Amino acid sequence: MGALHDGHRTLIRKARRLANPNGSVVVSIFVNPTQFGPKEDLSNYPRPFDQDLLLCRQEGVDLLFHPSTSGMYAADTSAMVREDSLSKVLCGTSRPGHFDGVCTVVSMLFNIIGPEVAVFGEKDWQQLAVVRRMVRDLQIPVKIVGHPTVREADGLAMSSRNRLLTPEARRMAPRIFQAMSAAALECGAQGRGVTRVRDSLIKSLKAIPSADLDYAEIVDEETLAPLKSFNQKCKVRIMVAVRFGSVRLIDNLPVKFPR
Repeated sequence: MGALHDGHRTLIRKARRLANPNGSVVVSIFVNPTQFGPKEDLSNYPRPFDQDLLLCRQEGVDLLFHPSTSGMYAADTSAMVREDSLSKVLCGTSRPGHFDGVCTVVSMLFNIIGPEVAVFGEKDWQQLAVVRRMVRDLQIPVKIVGHPTVREADGLAMSSRNRLLTPEARRMAPRIFQAMSAAALECGAQGRGVTRVRDSLIKSLKAIPSADLDYAEIVDEETLAPLKSFNQKCKVRIMVAVRFGSVRLIDNLPVKFPR
């Protein structure tokens, strides 16, 4: 959705490596209104298009797709794409309808561009999971590739919304990653149950000054279902959403168990 940063650079570079020698890399920039709720930050969402264009040129992007809202949605548009399982939890609970907007606009993008491969950042793990499910179930001929979260030196996940944080909130926000990292270590500790680790994680997040916790869950990263116990059969991921004033930050961290 624009306001590109070094995390986006890594996605572009990943796409360039995946393209064959004659392949092209396309970047889409579109602040999609259908994935914002009525009380969310659509009007305040950063739109530094000239800076975004410069970054794309620096990275050798072949095509920048930057449509208008009217170019994407007719005035009487009435069709939407909806995923009914993975999108109902986590961000889907606190942002009803959000993933309907995501699925709709991503499917439109795939229809217009027709990519062979699409690269998504893992920072929004739920979005990545939902898009993968949509592509699978609708048999859209595109390969979805995830790229690990890119972080600032202090651990804060890179996000276009970070620039909206107050100086004090920006100082506090890295504690999200610190809390998740501590929880990930706890997950691997002998005798630690899911409930105990989750309670400790919530306590750490709630202790961050000026932060308002939306959710903190420990889930199966494929189904996004909350875990009841740790086992080696499923891949585990910590999922978190925290607000600093009107700025909502999401993050996640995979859990690696000792062998």
